[in-house]
Amino acid sequence: IRSSAGRSACGVCMSLVAAVSAPSIGLSSPGYRGSRTSDSRAVLPIRSKSTPRRRRQKSASAAMGKMTDDGPVVKDLVLIGGGHSHVYVLKMFGMNKLPGVRVTLVAKEVNTPYSGMLPGHIAGHYTWDECHVDLRPLCTFAGHRLIHDEAVSIDYESKRIILKNRPSIPYDAVSIDIGIPPAASQVAGAGDFTTPVKPIFGFGARWEALLDRVLTTKKQTRVVVVGGGAGGVELALAMQHRMLSELQKAGQPSDRAEFKLVTRGELMPTHPPATRATFRDIFAARGIELIEGDGVKTVSKATVELASGREIPADECIWCTQAAPQPWLAESGLDVDGGFVRVAPTLQSTNAPGVFAAGDCASVVGHPRPKAGVFAVRQGPPLADNLRRYLLGEALVDFTPQKTFLGLISTGSKHAIASWGSLSLGGATSTGAMLWAWKDRIDKKWMKMYQEMPEMPAPEPDVAEVALAAGPATIAALRAVPMRCGGCGAKVGASVLSRVMARLDIPTNPAVDVGLDQPDDAAVITVPPGKVAVHTVDFFRSFVDDPYIFGQVAVVHALGDCWAMGAEPHAALAIAQVPYGLEPQVEETLYQMMAGATKVLKEVGCALAGGHSCEGTELALGFAVHGVAERKKLMKKGGMKPGQALILTKPIGTGTLFAADMRAKAEGRWVSAALDSMRQPSAVGAEILVKHGATSCTDVTGFGLLGHLVEMCKGSNLAAVLDLDALPILDGAEECLKLGITSSLQPANVRLSRAVANQDEVSGNPRYPLIYDPQTAGGLLAAVDKDKVDTCIRDLREAGYHATCRIGETYSNRPAVATAPEQVVYVQDSNHQFSGEGSERATAVS
Repeated sequence: IRSSAGRSACGVCMSLVAAVSAPSIGLSSPGYRGSRTSDSRAVLPIRSKSTPRRRRQKSASAAMGKMTDDGPVVKDLVLIGGGHSHVYVLKMFGMNKLPGVRVTLVAKEVNTPYSGMLPGHIAGHYTWDECHVDLRPLCTFAGHRLIHDEAVSIDYESKRIILKNRPSIPYDAVSIDIGIPPAASQVAGAGDFTTPVKPIFGFGARWEALLDRVLTTKKQTRVVVVGGGAGGVELALAMQHRMLSELQKAGQPSDRAEFKLVTRGELMPTHPPATRATFRDIFAARGIELIEGDGVKTVSKATVELASGREIPADECIWCTQAAPQPWLAESGLDVDGGFVRVAPTLQSTNAPGVFAAGDCASVVGHPRPKAGVFAVRQGPPLADNLRRYLLGEALVDFTPQKTFLGLISTGSKHAIASWGSLSLGGATSTGAMLWAWKDRIDKKWMKMYQEMPEMPAPEPDVAEVALAAGPATIAALRAVPMRCGGCGAKVGASVLSRVMARLDIPTNPAVDVGLDQPDDAAVITVPPGKVAVHTVDFFRSFVDDPYIFGQVAVVHALGDCWAMGAEPHAALAIAQVPYGLEPQVEETLYQMMAGATKVLKEVGCALAGGHSCEGTELALGFAVHGVAERKKLMKKGGMKPGQALILTKPIGTGTLFAADMRAKAEGRWVSAALDSMRQPSAVGAEILVKHGATSCTDVTGFGLLGHLVEMCKGSNLAAVLDLDALPILDGAEECLKLGITSSLQPANVRLSRAVANQDEVSGNPRYPLIYDPQTAGGLLAAVDKDKVDTCIRDLREAGYHATCRIGETYSNRPAVATAPEQVVYVQDSNHQFSGEGSERATAVS
């Protein structure tokens, strides 16, 4: 029996089902029975001899739990969506790698819900994390790329995936598993006045808001659930159970919320009469009015009008009806069946070779099945195998899904009903409680497969005995000797570079006299009269597997020094390094990285005036930046004055977060929020600081918050108080610290603890390590007069720097508790308040 999240006939994934294949029942095998090959050859086994498990070489990343393949990329496998089939493919391609294949997941959301547990989540039995698969740690473990964006089309003739917010990406094989939303467009007003169950992210937020409203007001809330399949039934019962439980906890009357369920046909039409009868009894006992055989005609702001003419008052209308496909599937030119991708029993598109589809968005020729999650789960193994076969040029294997399955449908409380064929049992009885406990065990077992990654063995590499005897350092050195040229022989080829530049939207600036628009040996830039030139440079290797995102972060980081001085960046010279590989892969990687970079450069008005590119062992990018500023408006580190307030414009914590991400220990939503912060340019923030008279500023980067604050103190001959409780901190940073994970640069930064006057008393604060945390593309740390600080913070927040906070204050003298000249910073929290200045002036001490 294989557990999966099922769907009702309406296609909204809710009820848990256990697949039962007749006549044999597979208890735990991840494989499947292939019926025949796509070209009618002899039956093939699930794993051919040509695809053995590859021995994985131990590397630094493997030691941290990440599976990697360091060879050149030959083919790209792209998975669109993080559905039930794809999470299996992701894990299997990580545990059994195919050398030369780069796997990329394109996901609109980095947390994919497990539909079998969603009713339990709504009912309050599971937390949000317990019923979601975090795709980022899964991809990190497997060594796959994750692109956090939405696919909007496939150009299967040129073999590219069209993305919503960034350039398209190429593929050699692509699989689609994106799920389907409820169909609301056929009913007038449904699109404007209902809350669709899918996507679950939007529904979850709306449900929590509804729950809060019911608990905080005395007005009765009327909820109408539209959809009589298993999904609508489970949802209505789960919502009512949670609502009544919360009202009881709050000591409020249970009649504060009223529920109705509306269906145009009979209740749960694909289930046996006994199942329908049991649920009708449960609805009656729970006081939920059931309206069958009367579909919805129109929906308005406060009313649901039925086909019979009856009008039902509704403060909330939850839409849980027949599912609809994503429109772009048909618009891409793929063969479709009612809008769903038409695939052969091999799960490959019937008209687009190399395009596969699984789960609810697919329609298998010759095997029509309900839109139930059990089929998506069972398609995972054959999909993984056929993707592997396609990439290897082998014959594909047909897959025949089972025709019957057992549905375990929850009742809101911790009870369930088993529905299989004409059989039904359970309900609000002891049997129903045992069935729910069984369902709970199956669900948690499935989630555990994707929440807890196995420790993979790392055999010793096949190297000479002499090298083994010489020790790990020699072995590591041998691995790093590819037959690649150095010097200018390592440059990216001219034809590749020309094609990349032709595809980019190159940003320009009038101050650049000679740039990429008229290439020469060097850029020529005019400094406007009355201004001074500001020059800076930055370069680092990639810490994310998405070159487009990395390009954006690298630009923001490099330009940060210019903005911190109040300068306007006019031109940047790029230094780009891309990993060795085949020419098409090198070109695409370079293009994606520079496309991300040029997008930010264009937004801030900075020209890309030239640069240099080369091949290397890993992706890296840097910029030499030229900017200009009015001399009198320059914000220098040494410009602080006594009695000023210290402002920080971005949250900190990137160091520990991405150290955890390397180990597959950081949650996807934490990393996504951190990347959003890191990609935010500080250009407008710097303008606001100049407008409000900031006299000193720096960007918080590798030396951490304390390191950069100490630089300002030394340059200004002042001391400062830093308030730990006021620090803006990225979500997840403190959790990563609790795991004992810090950046590799943290120990070097901690050496500056000698500058903290009260280190012994405050070092126990769990936030304290974050002041040493190295930042990438961090915010601006500035000194502003106290009479202007509130207005300045308000303007910064309104401009999009929502985390901006006042985090400290400057003083003329060292803290009273200081015992050494270098102790120029007092770190306070709620338990350790600043005790005042001493009599010794703060002076610059190395």
